[in-house]
Amino acid sequence: MNRRKSVFPFVLGASASLLLAACGGGSGGASSEDYELTDVTFPLEEPVTLKMSTSSSPLAPADPNEKLIFERLQEKSGVQIEWKNYSSDYIEKRNLDISSGDLPDAMWNAGASDYDLLSWADDGVIIPLEDLINEHMPNFKKVLDENPEYLAMITAPDGHIYSLPWIEELGQGKESIHTVNDIPWINVDWLEALDLEMPETTDELMTVLEAFKTQDPNGNGEADEIPISFIFDGGNEDMKFLYGAFGIGDNDDHLVVNDDGTVDFTADNEEYKEATKYFNELYTKGLIDSEAFEHDWNTYIAKGKEQRYGLYFTWDKTNASGANESYQPLPVLEGPTGIKHVTRTNGFGFSRDRFVITSANKNLELTAKWVDQMYEPIQSVQNNWGTYGDEEQQNIFELDEANNMLKHLPLNGTAPGELRQKTEAGGPLAILDEYYGTVTTMPDDAKWRLDILRDYYVEDANNENNYPRVFLSLDDADRIAQIDADLFPFVNRKRAEWITNGMIDEEWDSYLEELQRLGLEEWVTIKQAAYDQFQSNQQ
Repeated sequence: MNRRKSVFPFVLGASASLLLAACGGGSGGASSEDYELTDVTFPLEEPVTLKMSTSSSPLAPADPNEKLIFERLQEKSGVQIEWKNYSSDYIEKRNLDISSGDLPDAMWNAGASDYDLLSWADDGVIIPLEDLINEHMPNFKKVLDENPEYLAMITAPDGHIYSLPWIEELGQGKESIHTVNDIPWINVDWLEALDLEMPETTDELMTVLEAFKTQDPNGNGEADEIPISFIFDGGNEDMKFLYGAFGIGDNDDHLVVNDDGTVDFTADNEEYKEATKYFNELYTKGLIDSEAFEHDWNTYIAKGKEQRYGLYFTWDKTNASGANESYQPLPVLEGPTGIKHVTRTNGFGFSRDRFVITSANKNLELTAKWVDQMYEPIQSVQNNWGTYGDEEQQNIFELDEANNMLKHLPLNGTAPGELRQKTEAGGPLAILDEYYGTVTTMPDDAKWRLDILRDYYVEDANNENNYPRVFLSLDDADRIAQIDADLFPFVNRKRAEWITNGMIDEEWDSYLEELQRLGLEEWVTIKQAAYDQFQSNQQ
């Protein structure tokens, strides 16, 4: 059975002759082609194989070539990809391949840290890409030329580019979809049942939560309501959002950028202490979910689906309490000193590690031109979300052939994340804000979330900048990793202890001393220097 519609409207052009230059055979796990292709145009006259390693969801086909996106790419280019796909323990297995010398031609969804990229480059595992980009990758070069901030983000401290990025723009600056990750969702049905107003201050929130605990807002005659819940140190499900009402606030990186360009560690200031004391008072009054410091995602979501929470935190409420009107965003609260503040995350729709080319690759021009297809706007859209015209499973898009545009289809109750995992290609791509309305439509869930941020939170996101995806040197990346390994667990452990047991005033001075012993001053110095260099590179 043919699972795809046969017409693909984005073929690049007619085939052209290939000039073959003799070179050495393949190395390790790389392509076994014994010649190097030059003056490559697609589709190739004869198929050529490249070998790549990747990681993908267990929900996806074990062989990525079974995805319609990759079927079409092979048909369009004549390049066959032989995949080594790891759906579990990817980092460990990838590293074993590297240490054994079993290198593919390239790594797709490489999952590499800055330290990985620089150490691989230093060891000769991967090669610099800037010449290939300039000579053979016009689609990606156009993205960089028009968006120099991305060039700054992918350029290593030694001036080379070692990897190709994933870019997904959804709003810019303060209006980015990443400005707030842990949106607080409050049960408005319970507010109505108890004839309570939406809280506007931290004191009013505490009063509301006490009412949720004691006045049976769900009306079942049982004390089964959970006034406030979260997943401690759980990213999108943490409750750090509320720290902003007390001053500088907090985020997952414990790092903000002040308007004077100084970077600031968040977890060593008086406002942080006062916010933690507020949560201790909530805990002492029995208002915090007893499982908040230990439960996992599945337990958290299960209680959310039962609508047992008065207030909880997550990226998208449909994952937990459902696509209904029972929960609405909690507005920005005024804190004890009268301020209202939203602490921006340092999140970006950006990852610089999505594709690397190894030193075993003997077909560099071919590889560069093949991967440059991923930066064609209409290809990037499909790689990021999924495709159209699949006759065997649900589609993300329908193709508007008249306008050469992909339009998101209704999900009809399907979880968007699950469908994407089954059909997307991931890897290197670029979705720019300018594509919405021309190349594709914006996903309904993304537009809905952006509207919430604009309506509730952007106005009080007072810091003009957040911390960018700086590229640290090998030595600095190594040192930051060493400090993080001790510093962050200590900060999170003390926060949990203070919320549950108090004693923050008594222990604060010794806590500050321990932060310094663990390397905080050096940590801030490295972060500041990297930020200053990043800003300089963009001027």
